[in-house]
Amino acid sequence: MNEPASVPRLVTLHVWRIPRTALPRALVRMALDPRRLRALPGVRFGKLLGTGTGTGFGPGDADPTRWAALTVWDSPAAATRFAGSPVDRAWSGIAEAGVRLDLRPLTSRGEWSGRRPFGEPTGGQVTGPVLALTRARLRPTRALTFWRAVPPVAAALRAAPGLLARFGVGEAPLGWQGTVSVWRDPADLVAFAYRHPEHRAAITRTPTERWYAEELFARFEVRDVTGDRTVLGWVADDGPAKGGQA
Repeated sequence: MNEPASVPRLVTLHVWRIPRTALPRALVRMALDPRRLRALPGVRFGKLLGTGTGTGFGPGDADPTRWAALTVWDSPAAATRFAGSPVDRAWSGIAEAGVRLDLRPLTSRGEWSGRRPFGEPTGGQVTGPVLALTRARLRPTRALTFWRAVPPVAAALRAAPGLLARFGVGEAPLGWQGTVSVWRDPADLVAFAYRHPEHRAAITRTPTERWYAEELFARFEVRDVTGDRTVLGWVADDGPAKGGQA
C-alpha cells in the first residue's frame, strides 16, 4: 500500500460554481483533469469530485453546477503551484465563482482507493471551524437500504446547531458517496456525530448492514477560507476562518 510517510501539513478543497450551459465542458474536464491534478509537483493524492445537496445520495441529488477538487500536498509551498496550473485555468475559465479551503488533518480512519491519504493524524487543540469528510464505496447489493436510511440523517444534519455548510460529494453518480460538512467548532460536530439520535442510529446499523466496501472518515481544522463561501452553501456568517475572506 502506497501511503504518505507523514501527516500532510496542508490539504486543499477547491469548489467551483459553474453555469448550467458549461456542464458539457465540466464533464470533459472530469475526464481529463484527474490525471493532470495528480501529476502536479508536490501532490500526494488528488480527486476531482462532483457534488450534490447531501439529502439523498442518489442520481437525483447531484448538483451539475458545482464541482470540487480535493488535494493533499507535500507542503504548503507545493500548494502554490495549483494557481495558474492547467487544472486551475480550466476550471476557473468556466466557473462563475469559486472558493478554496485550506485544511489541516486532525483525525482520519479508513481508506480511499486503497490508500490513507491523510496519514494517521493524532488531533490537536482547535478552537475554530472544523470540516468533516466522509467517503464510502457502497456495496451494490446494499445500496438500496443505504439510500433509504439517509433522509432522516440528512434532515437532522440540515438543522444541526453550529453547522455552517454541507453538501454531498462523489466520484461517480452511484456507488461512490461522501459528505463534506463545516462546523463552527469541534463541540458542535461531536454533538451531532455522537449524540443526535438519527446519526447514532445510522452508525449503529453500519456494521450489521455492511453498506460499505470501503470507507473513510476524516476531520480537519479549517485554516483558511478564500473566495465566495456561498459556493459551499454557507448557512451562517460568523466571520471568515483564519486569514480568509468572504
